[in-house]
Amino acid sequence: DRKREALAAGSPIQPIIKDVGEIYSRLLDHRPVIQGEIRYFVKEFEEKRGLRELRVLENLKNTIFETNEHILPKCEQAMHDNLNEAFKRLQAANDMIHRLQEREHEEMKLQADKLMAREEECVAHWEELMKEQRNKQAEVDEEHRKAMERLKEQYSEMEKELAKYVSF
Repeated sequence: DRKREALAAGSPIQPIIKDVGEIYSRLLDHRPVIQGEIRYFVKEFEEKRGLRELRVLENLKNTIFETNEHILPKCEQAMHDNLNEAFKRLQAANDMIHRLQEREHEEMKLQADKLMAREEECVAHWEELMKEQRNKQAEVDEEHRKAMERLKEQYSEMEKELAKYVSF
């Protein structure tokens, strides 16, 4: 800025430069305003609030100390006792469920064995029935064959007799 002022000191541009500098400081240089606002805020904060924050922080410190020294150990002990009780109950429930599952597994095994026995019985009965059916089929086939032979004999005799009458 000084070099510019020295160069422009004897020139007619000097009043223009001075005006531009004034416009710059009024419009764009906010430092004096901001510093004034900061001083005002600090003064108001210190006067109005006083030591209230310090008292609040002291109360918080006391509350945290009391919580850490008295309440937290009681809570830990209560939690430990309750968790042990809950663990014992869960273990008992787990044992009961395990026994129920074993019973159910044994019952399912018995049911499966019964089902297998019934299935084997049904298969044996089916095989016997099929064997019986084959025997009956063989008997029926034999009767049919015999009946066919009798009919053939009967028809051949009838043909012979008919042949006797046709030759006349």
